[in-house]
Parts: sequence; C-alpha cells; structure tokens
Amino acid sequence: MKLDIPTGDFAGYLFDLDGTLVDTMPLHYGAWREALKRCGLDRELDEDFFYSLGGVPTLLVAQKIGEHYGVKLDPAQVEHLKEQVYLDRLQEAKRIAPVVEFARRAAQTRPVAVVTGGMPHVAQHLLRFTGLDRLFRIVVTPADVPPGRGKPEPDMFLLAARRMGVPPERCLVFEDAELGLAGARAAGMQVVRVPSRQLTQSQAA
Repeated sequence: MKLDIPTGDFAGYLFDLDGTLVDTMPLHYGAWREALKRCGLDRELDEDFFYSLGGVPTLLVAQKIGEHYGVKLDPAQVEHLKEQVYLDRLQEAKRIAPVVEFARRAAQTRPVAVVTGGMPHVAQHLLRFTGLDRLFRIVVTPADVPPGRGKPEPDMFLLAARRMGVPPERCLVFEDAELGLAGARAAGMQVVRVPSRQLTQSQAA
C-alpha cells in the first residue's frame, strides 16, 4: 500500500479505526451478515451497500439496512447481536501496517487521535487487543457528540482537534470511508484515503 501524503505543515494527525488502522471491515461484514440472518433478513447483505455505510454509527447502520431491504428489524437487537459476533471474532483482526507505522512516527513529534464511528466499548476493546491503546490517548466516538452529528458531520473531527490543541486546518486525517472523508473535509482538514478494500496479506500484521 502506498499512502498519498499531501505536503503541508501538519500539527496533528487523526485516524479512523476500522479499515484504516486495523483491517476489521471483513469481520464487521461477516458479523452483520450473521446478526441480520438471526434477526430475520432472508437475503444476502450486499457488500457494496455495506461498505457505503462505513463510518456510520452501528445503530444507524441497522436502521438503514432495514430501510434498504424493506424489512422490519429491531435496530437495538441487531446492534447487540452484531457486536457479540464481532467481538467473538476479534482475534482475526490485523493492524494495517503502513498506516500504523506512519502513526507511530508521527506520534514522536505530534499529537495523534482516533476518530471512529464505533461505539466506545467496542473501539477501546479493539485498541487494547491490537496494542494501539498505548499509542492513541485521544479517542473520539459518536458518544462524544450530539445524536446525528457523527460522520459525515465535522463535529467529531473538530472535537478531536480541540482535544489535541491543534487548529483544524493543520490536521491531516486518514480515512477509508466516504462519509469519514466528507466529515474531515467539512472540518477544514486535509485527508489521506486508505484503500481498505484493496489490502493484501503483506499490508496487515
């Protein structure tokens, strides 16, 4: 993987978690498939549609999937089952080496933060499991902003910048999902797109 890093005097770096720092999106997709099957979805979850929801909070993903397929689902039940299945499979998660290596280098001289659409307990569990909790002391999730103000809204990115003490225009954001990229740009930040669906075995460790 070659990261296209823009030139600039960046004072802080923000990283999405799933699909950016850790190759978890296939695990999330599998967990959603299993949870939806148990909750009554009688067809296959479209993978492209699933990836288009990258960065959306879990409960809202469940609502959008129900709407998309015209199926009456209990979003809270789907969310609970999905997180259970996902956490059970977490040992399969691999760090995305080029992004993690960049974050480690950046953290030697600049503040770094995670901005994730995942819920706090799930994000913290993943950070601990991968050892990234020692690198990222600042973690912003949808629970830190008002309802409906997660990605693609800029609020989470702006909050992370404030916690780092860095002006938004001097932040560089690493993201794999369109909604996250849109939120970062809306916050006035430059972005690096991480191609999460094109990972090879050598890029995850």
